[in-house]
Amino acid sequence: MGSVAGETTLDVQKKKATTESAFVRVIKYSAVRLLSLFVTVVIGIYLTIMIANMGGYVDQMMKAEIQERVTVQIAMSPSYQNMDSATRTKLTEEKIQSEIERLDLDQPLVVRSVGFLKNALTLNLGRAQHMSSDSGSRSVKAIILERLPYTLLLMGTANLFLFFTTIFLALGLSRKYGSFWDKLVITLSPTSTVPPWIYGIFLILIFAAVLKILPFGGVIDAPVPDDFIGRALSVLKHMILPASSLILASFFLSIYNWRTFFLIYSSEDYVEMAKAKGLPSRDIERKYILRPTLPTIITTFALLLIGMWTGAIITETVFQWPGIGRITYKAIGLYDTPVIVGTTIIYAYLLAITVFLLDFAYALVDPRVKIGGSGGQK
Repeated sequence: MGSVAGETTLDVQKKKATTESAFVRVIKYSAVRLLSLFVTVVIGIYLTIMIANMGGYVDQMMKAEIQERVTVQIAMSPSYQNMDSATRTKLTEEKIQSEIERLDLDQPLVVRSVGFLKNALTLNLGRAQHMSSDSGSRSVKAIILERLPYTLLLMGTANLFLFFTTIFLALGLSRKYGSFWDKLVITLSPTSTVPPWIYGIFLILIFAAVLKILPFGGVIDAPVPDDFIGRALSVLKHMILPASSLILASFFLSIYNWRTFFLIYSSEDYVEMAKAKGLPSRDIERKYILRPTLPTIITTFALLLIGMWTGAIITETVFQWPGIGRITYKAIGLYDTPVIVGTTIIYAYLLAITVFLLDFAYALVDPRVKIGGSGGQK
């Protein structure tokens, strides 16, 4: 009895030590992953700042714009007409220098980029240089938050419909390899090489210009309906064409990719063994085909969720959809660096958080993945 009790106590101690060791490994692994992702985000944001500024070329353009604007203002202002040429020139130079100092353009780009990076990492996105929100605010955060719901609505509806529909249809096609529908999807899959805005233009021509049953663009009718149901139906009507263009641009290729993926797993030896044992086809699909593909499905779904935040730049512009993609396009055209960097910062943080969480999601759905083991992830 004493020996049994001693062995039981020893087993408990070993289990406790093993649990503590696993917990320490997870903490170390999490710390290393967070640090590596943070470094990646820092590098990505800093490169974005430098690229958005074109290595200092945008500063030169802004200085030239300030010089031209101030010179024209003083030349056209009646209060300065009676000044002599030398005094007017001196006043112009002082105002130009004051405006340059106000925008910190007198400091080297390297110095300012470090300040931009610090503000970016703390989500202090600053003020836009040329753009403003519909309420008149120049805050980059206000501009982004004002347009974000429209992008989430459009991209969320289109991408979620595309994701779940294509997986369901691909699973059905994998059961009917070589059928008419299988060959049809393979034939139509090259149509997904066409960008969504091309489909958008054709859809506008057909359903808005010719048939006149759907609006050309925008997000709601004018005047805006008074009741909630009317507003919701109006937004839905305006969303049909842009959402359809996003879906059409990836629909057949997504089905083809998932169908091929499921076919590869359905030809594994353990699937053939399950079929030989007489297991129902539904159980085989759920346990032996879908379960091994869960890591890939989860990764695709997580990256899809991130993609909702970024919007589709050209597609939103074609349909005049007031989302993140459209303001990004406008910011690029206006060289509005704070807005460009602000949208990139949000995307970088979301991507880093998603990658970090995916590591733990893999450990839950795939027994081959171990978090915090020797060498990290195995």
